[in-house]
Amino acid sequence: MLGEEEQKIVCNDGDILNAKWDACIDLSLRRVFYTSVTGAVSSLVLFRGPASRWAALAFGAGVGIGSAYTESSRILEGSLPNWTSKTALPPTDEQN
Repeated sequence: MLGEEEQKIVCNDGDILNAKWDACIDLSLRRVFYTSVTGAVSSLVLFRGPASRWAALAFGAGVGIGSAYTESSRILEGSLPNWTSKTALPPTDEQN
């Protein structure tokens, strides 16, 4: 039987990356679903108007998407692109 370190050597990087993406997709679907359901139930209890109810549902879905993105970027260890533009960063001594 292979030990844990030997199994890591046998697995190639593609298998590890696929497992990370599978975990991120599963996590994202579950969090968006659960927070949307929570938003829908709380909107039924708290609000009377349809616009308020949709807003609460959208807020719940947004919370789920944001938390899933944060956790997925932690799982993928920063392999997601960095969208920060260089013009938004303060100037440093190296740029002079």
